[in-house]
Amino acid sequence: MQAHHDDNIIILYSVIFIFFAACFVAPPTEFVSAGVTIQNLFSGCLGSEGFNFVYHHVKRTTLTLVIHSLIPLAYYIGLHLFAPHLALFDLEEINQFWLFVLLLSLLLPGLASLTAIYWCRNNYAQHPIVKQLSRLAGENESWRAVASSINIEFRRIDKFTSGTPSRLIAVTDSWIIKCSTYFVYISHQNDIHLTIAEAEEHPLSYQSQSAVQYLNIAVGGIEGRISPFSIRLNSFELSDLKEKLQKPLRNARNIVIHQSLSDRFLQTFREQVNQNPVFTLPLGMEVEQCIGCMQKPSDVKLNLCCRDSTGEEREEFSCQRCFCRPMWCLECMGKWFASRQDQHQPETWMGSQSPCPTCRARFCVLDVCPLNSVS
Repeated sequence: MQAHHDDNIIILYSVIFIFFAACFVAPPTEFVSAGVTIQNLFSGCLGSEGFNFVYHHVKRTTLTLVIHSLIPLAYYIGLHLFAPHLALFDLEEINQFWLFVLLLSLLLPGLASLTAIYWCRNNYAQHPIVKQLSRLAGENESWRAVASSINIEFRRIDKFTSGTPSRLIAVTDSWIIKCSTYFVYISHQNDIHLTIAEAEEHPLSYQSQSAVQYLNIAVGGIEGRISPFSIRLNSFELSDLKEKLQKPLRNARNIVIHQSLSDRFLQTFREQVNQNPVFTLPLGMEVEQCIGCMQKPSDVKLNLCCRDSTGEEREEFSCQRCFCRPMWCLECMGKWFASRQDQHQPETWMGSQSPCPTCRARFCVLDVCPLNSVS
């Protein structure tokens, strides 16, 4: 009877411990929000990820290896405190199974500590991440020069990021980065090719309570200097990812990619604008960069081309003439137009109005005209 009671205690404790240990090793959103992650708990000694990305993750992966190796020992000590009558530290009464568990829980931290010491020698020169950076470095260039380039670009606010801190995916102007528990995959955009390998569709997402599609994108090296890896992200984030990629994203399997509501509207918005009358720029007027994104030239002009179709004669319902010079690209104008609509009634967006982002004159989709001087 006592043996059966002891088995129940061990099973109950083991289930509870394994659950929390798994959440600590691979923290879900709730644990990340609560700050129960190695990056948050040891932020003081890891330093700032935003300021020194490479050294932060070199230290993080080293510390993670050591802390995770202590989990079996924590399990053993916790079980001893939870059920002291099992006498798990009495070497004369302990059975062979628990003795093996004790030796294993002591051996793992020792091996992890020796590995961490080896990695830390000569300013982390033997760390796997540093060795990877050395392979990425050019002739007569050290890994520190590569690390400096990554740190500088990661500080910029226009980078693409996705995922939790320990599962971060980041794409800068030159680099593609994927963080995992014990390693950080880094590749230069000029040395890789990207292919959509497969798509995972789930009828319900626990975050958005709606259907979601995840894309697995394979990142392969051209010259063999990097190990192939894959990144996984929500299909709604694909358009933001493409904006930072320097090479096309191949879809050899013709996978149907689900678009977000914003992307679907922008596609419809673009199709309608391309059907609108072309606006001819006055002589001498130069096209400047879009003040919304500062990356593309302005390619649309608000020009009154419609008439009030509401049947109302009140002036406040009619479109107005805009006298602003072209200052926006089509995509930024579409995003602005969508942001001014009722988010709960997307079916009304195309027939609605929006104020000009500069002078506040009301316009509709029919008033957005492409410029004749922009291809």
